[in-house]
Amino acid sequence: MIGGILHHWSSYARVLTAVMPFLLAIALRFIYGKKRITQVLLWIGAMWFAVNGLLVAYSAGMQRDLAQVRAWFR
Repeated sequence: MIGGILHHWSSYARVLTAVMPFLLAIALRFIYGKKRITQVLLWIGAMWFAVNGLLVAYSAGMQRDLAQVRAWFR
């Protein structure tokens, strides 16, 4: 399963997989201009980045940190 593969990656590698498609789409937009394909790639890259940002709350480290913060306020 993909989650098992990503679990062993460092946090820097996971951030890179979230950011790179978005940055690549921006670079292609600068190179090729405002064409339909670059707009679609930019949209897909932005959605990929947003989904990764939302899913970070379900990672094991973030779950542990959130539990610690909740414990502080109890």
